[in-house]
Amino acid sequence: MTCVDIKRRPLNQAGRSPVHALNAMASTSHISATQVAIDVLKAGGNALDASIAACAMQCVVEPESTGIGGDCFVLYAPKGGDNLIAYNGSGRAPAAATPAAFKQLGITDIERGSAHSVVVPGAVDAWCQLHQDHGKMPFAELLQPAIAMARNGYALSQRVQFDITQQVDFIAQFPITAALFLDAGQPPAIGSVRTLPALADALELIAAEGRDGFYRGDLAADMVEELSGRGGLHTLDDFANAVGNYVTPIHTDYRDYRIHQCPPNGQGVIALLMMNMLRELPIDPDGPLTVSRMHFEIEICRLAYAVRDAWVADPEHVSVDYDRLLSSEFAVELLDKIDPLQATERSMDFPTPKHKDTVYITVVDKDRNACSFINTLFYSFGSGITTRSGITLTNRAMAFSLDPAHPNVIAPNKRPMNTIIPGMLTQQGRVTHCFGVMGGHYQAMGQQQFLSRHIDFNHDIQYAQDIPRFMLDLDTHHVDVESGVDARLCAGLRAMGHNLEVSDLPIGGSQAIQIDWQQGVLTGGSDPRKDGGVLGY
Repeated sequence: MTCVDIKRRPLNQAGRSPVHALNAMASTSHISATQVAIDVLKAGGNALDASIAACAMQCVVEPESTGIGGDCFVLYAPKGGDNLIAYNGSGRAPAAATPAAFKQLGITDIERGSAHSVVVPGAVDAWCQLHQDHGKMPFAELLQPAIAMARNGYALSQRVQFDITQQVDFIAQFPITAALFLDAGQPPAIGSVRTLPALADALELIAAEGRDGFYRGDLAADMVEELSGRGGLHTLDDFANAVGNYVTPIHTDYRDYRIHQCPPNGQGVIALLMMNMLRELPIDPDGPLTVSRMHFEIEICRLAYAVRDAWVADPEHVSVDYDRLLSSEFAVELLDKIDPLQATERSMDFPTPKHKDTVYITVVDKDRNACSFINTLFYSFGSGITTRSGITLTNRAMAFSLDPAHPNVIAPNKRPMNTIIPGMLTQQGRVTHCFGVMGGHYQAMGQQQFLSRHIDFNHDIQYAQDIPRFMLDLDTHHVDVESGVDARLCAGLRAMGHNLEVSDLPIGGSQAIQIDWQQGVLTGGSDPRKDGGVLGY
């Protein structure tokens, strides 16, 4: 690819330019987290250290999207090689959680806001285990910027305030959460100063005691007491026994690249399936936003997500046939179901919750260690439940099924199907891109859109994130389209039978860093839909 081949934004239009640096780079969805990552890198930390420090900061300044009460998945490439390390830090159901137990309690649906929507958080376990094995700076030092910000105060950024505004009625139901994030029941003003002293204390305890500071002792007792008081089945043993694990990454080849993902229970396998389907199609000479191209991407999404909801579950409890899911034959079999001229009416096998919030972080250090790091509460403010220790808890258990015959049925110590999926590209034995997309269920579709726009249509790493997005709503089956999509395209898709809803709401978020090994240059992009940015030096 030569310079003239690259599609970039017209410089007379609003937008961002990619960031370039020679030594190291970080990209996150909140600029305070990006700055902390750069500070760690300059202090001698590596990419993993910087990612942990940035994530801890985001648990403070972007509290609706992530927290220590959530999940974490990581891909890590030492020295930028293609022997990737993957860690699954997704939370597990309590040992007493079974369909029979829920039936006895009269529970027919796992509702957001209930203690039953909370899995035992896996994020802190992931941070501590990965740091122990691959970190460089002392773990306690990495949490100090977040602790200081939580204790001394931070200014509320625009996207965070917007997200809070969308959740006012929900979080008002939870006194601790409302007291922390609302002002007299109303969303706080942009730029207002917030403090989170209880969370600062919790982070200090984790800094001092590591994993045990979260999963044993006062913090664990506080979480169990809060959940038990709401009818939850969680016990101290559930927290003490919670553990993530290293997993073997899965991959597929696309054009000249190899795409790497964490395996299930995450939906990374579905992102790969979508790329396999897309690989079989010709590249539209008119670009990614045409009626034909958008139609095929919508239909690919519809089919791939139906496969996800039928197949993807915790491999510790069920067998997931990767070979079948990632075969070219299966991709072609699915593509044959698509009518090139007409939208498909297709019901899902079981209902799935809507996409919500997450944070994604990518860092490459001076030694070219590369980290693709994602941490989430699932929905905005997760379950809505915040403990006296300032820990807001995930609602990830909503992704379980209660059907005993379903692969993703809730079971003791089982991990639900998870939406968060860090990604990497390699080529000729080296990492070329660290990337990820936020937005819950959108993430597989979002990765497909980012990768195809960047690889197939030569959009630079920032422009590939900037241009309008669209996503199939998994409940209603209508297509959410960002308002930047041309009205003529919307009319063309409607004529094919797609039920489009144009919205001013943003779809997802993303970050990416590209490594040019020949020139020694790092190039980064950060989604303008968030409050973040890229910094390098």
